[in-house]
Amino acid sequence: MIQEKFVELDNKIDNLIEHIPGVQQMLAIKGVGRDTVAGFFAEVGNLQDYNHPRQIIKLAGLSLKENTSGKHKGQTKITKRGRKKLRALLFRVCMIIVAKNSAFKALHTYYTQRPDNPLKKMQSLIALCNKLIRLFFAIGKKQFEFSEERMLKDIPHMRANIEVEKAA
Repeated sequence: MIQEKFVELDNKIDNLIEHIPGVQQMLAIKGVGRDTVAGFFAEVGNLQDYNHPRQIIKLAGLSLKENTSGKHKGQTKITKRGRKKLRALLFRVCMIIVAKNSAFKALHTYYTQRPDNPLKKMQSLIALCNKLIRLFFAIGKKQFEFSEERMLKDIPHMRANIEVEKAA
């Protein structure tokens, strides 16, 4: 009986996300699944309610803040003043995407191994969560197909790396 309920629930989720614009393009991203997209929209709601992806980043609690007081300058960390489930969903998805998607893997490698100001692995994953939010926002608004090569070419420091690799 429980298995039947799970199957029924899966069918309802499939039917509901079919009607959301941009879902098929989001599902085409390697490493992103149906549960991820459904969870994202369950937490965020209609993307038409947002004017900029920074609003969703703030909703997730992934915006940065600096812990300062007087002359003391502390570390910059994420605020965690948002939806915990959305933050957890994005973080888990980013770990999978870094493993399966070559573009996100290249970005993660760049962020952690760049010569000036390299990020720790956790910081890099948070940056990639923000990138994924911006990507979902753009796909949801404009319904375009995701291209790994195009994403890397649109990032200035990654464009230089791609040109060096092609020349070699």
